Amino acid sequence: MTILQETPTPLRAIGQPRLLAGLATGRADLPRHLQVHGPLPELSREAYAELATAVGLRGRGGAAFPVALKLADLPSRGIEAVVINGSESEPVSRKDRLLLTMAPHLVLDGATGLARALKAPLVLVAVHDPSAAASVRAALLERQDGVEVQVADTPGRFVAGEARAVLSVLEGGAPVPPGRKVLPTRKGYNRRPTFLSNVETFAQLAVLARLGAHEFSSTGLISEPGTQLLTIDGAVERPGVVETPTGTPLEAVLRFAGASPGPVLVGGYHGKWLPTGLSRPETTGGAGIVLALGTDTCPLGEVHRVAQWLASQSAGQCGPCVFGLAALVDDFARLLKGDPAGWHDAQRHLGLVPGRGACAHPDGSARFLASALEAFDDDIRQHLAGGCGRAVRGVLPVPGGTW
Repeated sequence: MTILQETPTPLRAIGQPRLLAGLATGRADLPRHLQVHGPLPELSREAYAELATAVGLRGRGGAAFPVALKLADLPSRGIEAVVINGSESEPVSRKDRLLLTMAPHLVLDGATGLARALKAPLVLVAVHDPSAAASVRAALLERQDGVEVQVADTPGRFVAGEARAVLSVLEGGAPVPPGRKVLPTRKGYNRRPTFLSNVETFAQLAVLARLGAHEFSSTGLISEPGTQLLTIDGAVERPGVVETPTGTPLEAVLRFAGASPGPVLVGGYHGKWLPTGLSRPETTGGAGIVLALGTDTCPLGEVHRVAQWLASQSAGQCGPCVFGLAALVDDFARLLKGDPAGWHDAQRHLGLVPGRGACAHPDGSARFLASALEAFDDDIRQHLAGGCGRAVRGVLPVPGGTW
C-alpha cells in the first residue's frame, strides 16, 4: 500500500504505482516526469500493435474496446488525427482529469508517440475541466513533439463526453452524438480516419511503450495485465483515485477504501448496482468507478434523483431517450411512494428502451435503473409496504443541470 498524495482528490495505490508514480509531491513537470519514467522510445505502428496485442490492452473509458483492434481498423495511410477524449463528464469519475492535471506528460507521451507512429499530423486534446486544460497547455510549453497538439475546451454535459459528440464539438458542431453510428477509425475528425480514446488509455500506452510487454505483464490479470485507475467515493473512509492491479477483487478494493456495508455502484451512472460489494467476487473494470452507498440513506430515493438527472442530460434526438427516460423517472417516483404500478411500468419501460437510441445514453441509463430494481429488492418491498423510513442523504452526486 502506498499513499501518494493527500489533496482534495487523494491518490493512493494498491501495490506499486505506475501511472501515479512520482506524484507524491504534486504535479510532475517535464524534468520530474523524465526522471521518474525515462525517455519515451520511438516505436513503429507495428510495434504499438504488437504490444497492445501481447498485453490485451483495452480502452479505459468504459467500453473496454481492444486497442489492437482499433489500430487494425485504421487504414495504412491518411490518418487525420489522434484524439484524447478528456471530456470526463461522468459525475463520479475523477481519474482522467487527475491524470491531465497531475501527469499531463504521461498522457501526451502516449498520444504523440502513437501519432508519430501512425503518421497523423495532429493530436487533439478535448477537455472540459479548466484546471486540466491549463495543466496540459502548460505542459505543451515544455515539449517538442514533432506533431501539432491542440487543446480544445468542451462542454460538460453528460452526453458530450461520448466519442462522436466529442468529434462534433472539435469540428464546431453541437455537443451531442450524431445519429449515424460510424466508428472514428473510419470517419472521425473531419470525416477522416481517427484514433480516439480516453485519457487513461494513452497514459497506459506510454507506460507500455517504456516497459515492454514482459515487464508490463508482471502484475494484474493474465488476460489483461497491468494496472488500472479507480475513482472511489460514497460511504467510504478513504475516497479518491486508487491505482490497483487489474483483476483486484472488488471486495479488496472496498476494504482498502474503508467502505461501509451496503449496495455498491460499479461503473458510474451507466454502470450497475450490486446488492453488497463486500461479499461479491466481482472485479472493477469498465469506467473505473466504485461508489459505496452505505445503509443510512434511501437507495430508491437516491436512484430516483439520478434518474431525474440522467433524463435532463438527454440530447433530445430520439424517443427512447426523451420519452423513455422521462417515463422511467415517473415510474420510480411512483414506486418511491409505494405504488406497485410504478414497479410494473418500470419493468415494461426498461424492456422497451435498450437498443433503440441514437447513442448509448438510453441504454446505459436503463442498465443503471434495471440493476437498481434487482439490487434494491428489499428496499422496494419496504416502500410497497409503507416506506423504508430513511431520508435521501444525497450520497450519489447529482450536478445541477450541466457539469
